[in-house]
Amino acid sequence: MNPTTAPRIVATSEAVELLRRLGGTHGALMMHQSGGCCDGSAPMCYPDGEFIVGDRDVLLGVLDLRLRVGETPSTRPEGGDAVPVWISGSQFEVWKHTQLVLDVVPGRGSGFGLESPMGVRFLSRSRAFTAAEISALPETIDGRAWEQGQRPALPAQPQVVGQAADACPVPPLVSGTV
Repeated sequence: MNPTTAPRIVATSEAVELLRRLGGTHGALMMHQSGGCCDGSAPMCYPDGEFIVGDRDVLLGVLDLRLRVGETPSTRPEGGDAVPVWISGSQFEVWKHTQLVLDVVPGRGSGFGLESPMGVRFLSRSRAFTAAEISALPETIDGRAWEQGQRPALPAQPQVVGQAADACPVPPLVSGTV
């Protein structure tokens, strides 16, 4: 992977901490970026293998729960340290130009994820890739390729950010605008 390649998925430190807690209770995890129903397009967390990944689902990346803010992995995460994050193929077509930022916020969503009873929910934020980032993105891995053993390269940029604004900064308000 090109060292300038931005990962398709990053997570806030709070989201990673919640995943660690959920993993401690439920074992290995996976996430799926919902495409409708229930909680709109919310990311939901499941025990690994509980959500059936289809052949056309697209892997956004594998979150490495060993990492802290700003770190990049030197080895591939395994077992409970690896959280694959999936999105449906049709929804990926709409979002393929964006980096998904996994965050957590207070409040109970109406989804089926493991986080629902904890009084928090995962939230997707995103930022558009630059033209240079888009041209450097690796080919995607779909559910079929995953089943055949294909895995993504290790991310060359940090995958954990302190806050969502670190990955997708909010532009300052211009005086006189709403």
